[in-house]
Amino acid sequence: MKSSLLKNLPLLLIAPIVLLSFMPSPDHTDFSGQWKLNESKSDFGQFGPRFAAKSIQIQQTADSVTFAKNVTTFNGDDVTRTETLSFDGKETESAMGFGNSKKKSTAKWSDDGKTLFVSYTLYLDFNGQTNEVPGTETWTKSEDGKSISLKTESSGPQGEFSTTAVYDKE
Repeated sequence: MKSSLLKNLPLLLIAPIVLLSFMPSPDHTDFSGQWKLNESKSDFGQFGPRFAAKSIQIQQTADSVTFAKNVTTFNGDDVTRTETLSFDGKETESAMGFGNSKKKSTAKWSDDGKTLFVSYTLYLDFNGQTNEVPGTETWTKSEDGKSISLKTESSGPQGEFSTTAVYDKE
């Protein structure tokens, strides 16, 4: 009996490893949908809601996510800024919509697949002078799927700031 157990020991040790390697990765939260800003549930800190997107259309696939954010520009125009981020860690560059300003971003899932982290650097161009503003976005979805939360933390020439914008599903 002991000999039989020792003989099968390597198989007993390897079997769990093989089985675990075929288990699917954690499901990722699907943020897809049309979302509208809920100012009463949001915390904009010192900046107020003027820089938050009024609504966001999100389209997500297994490989990427596209955010189409409806925002108000400095001069009061409503525009849609679109950004597509891949989940493979590649950096994505998108135009900010004013001057030569741009945003470079990468996206990464949390280990449990419930939270999406976006690291970015804004390159803000004002009259030929560029300021770099690094920051992060943390995207989470409520348990009931009726809202998403976007926490933004950044630091720049005006100091550090943190905001949390809550969006309700339309």
